[in-house]
Amino acid sequence: MTGLPITELTDRARDVFRLVVESYIESGMPIGSRTISKLSALNLSPASIRNVMQDLEELGLLAAPHTSAGRMPTERGLRLFVDGMMQAYEPSAEERAAIEVRLAQSGPVEEAIAATTAALSGLSACAGLVFVPKRELVLRQIGFVPLSAHQALAVLVAEDGSVENRVVDLPAGVAPSALVEAGNYMTAMLCGLTLNEARARLDREMAAERAALDSAARALIERGLAVWSEDGGRRPVLIVRGQSRLIDAAAVADLERVRTLLDDLEGKQEIAQLLDSAREGNATRIFIGAENKLFALSGSSVIARPFHGNDGRVVGVVGVIGPTRLNYARVVPMVDFTASTLARLMA
Repeated sequence: MTGLPITELTDRARDVFRLVVESYIESGMPIGSRTISKLSALNLSPASIRNVMQDLEELGLLAAPHTSAGRMPTERGLRLFVDGMMQAYEPSAEERAAIEVRLAQSGPVEEAIAATTAALSGLSACAGLVFVPKRELVLRQIGFVPLSAHQALAVLVAEDGSVENRVVDLPAGVAPSALVEAGNYMTAMLCGLTLNEARARLDREMAAERAALDSAARALIERGLAVWSEDGGRRPVLIVRGQSRLIDAAAVADLERVRTLLDDLEGKQEIAQLLDSAREGNATRIFIGAENKLFALSGSSVIARPFHGNDGRVVGVVGVIGPTRLNYARVVPMVDFTASTLARLMA
C-alpha cells in the first residue's frame, strides 16, 4: 500500500499522474512535460505540468531516471494507480475463446492446465504461471492393456474420475493372462488407497507371502506401481509458460533486469511459495516489484488468483509474471477469467 489515498491528490495531479502511468505502461519509457502538453487535452503549459510532476515526485509517486529524461511511476505510484485509479477491461470474446478452447484438449489434467497457462501467456504478453499443490491420487481401478510382446499400457482410474495412462516394460515371458491377473489383484487389493499406501500394502503382502500371484504377475505389479509412484513424485507443482515473452523491445535496454527475472523463474520453489501465499481468500493478488523481496532486483510484478474444485476448496493458483509496467487493467480481468475457466476444468 502507498499510505496515500488517491483523494488527497488534486484533480490536476490525478490527471497528470494517470497520463504518466498510462504512457509508461504502453512504452516502458519516461515521459516529459512537453510531450504530455502536446498529447493531452489538459490545457496546461509544459511548465505547469512540470511543477505538478515535481510535486508527485516529492510524494514518491514519480521518479526521474535521468536528468531531463522525463518522469516514470515508482512502484509506490503503480500501487496507488492499481488500487485507486485503474479501470479494468473485460477480456474480449476472442480472448475468452482462446483460453476456453484449451479445455477441450484431451489428455491428463496437467496438460490442459499447461495449455491454458500458455494461452494466458500469449494473450497477456507475460509469462504464465500456475501452481497446483501435489495431489495424491486415490485408486479406484488399475488395468493393463498389451501393446506388444514387450510393453503394456498401465491404466489408472482414480476416485475423482480422472484416467491416466503410462507405458510399462513387460517382464520376459509374460502371458496375457498375467496382465488380467495383475489388474484384478491391484483393483481388489489396492482400491481406495493412495499410491504410497498401495506400495506399502503390496510390500507387506509380498513380504508375508500372502499374495497368491505367480512371479510374472508379481513383477508386473511391482513395475506398474513403480512407474506410477515415480511419476507422481515428479508431478508438476509449478508450471511456467512463455518466458520468452518477457524479452520485449523495452526489455532490451535493461537486459540485466530481464536476466535476473529469468533467474527468479528458474528458482521455482520461491515462486511456488509466493503463489501459495495467494491461495488464501478468493481475491486476485497483485505483487508489485520490491513489495515482495523475491523481485526486489528484477522489478517484476505478479498477478495471481486462486481457483477452486467442485467441493469449493482451493485447488491451485493461476497468474502471470512480467515487468512492473504490465497492463494491469487488461491483465487482471484476464487472470480472473482464466481462474474461473480452470475451476470448470476441476469440477
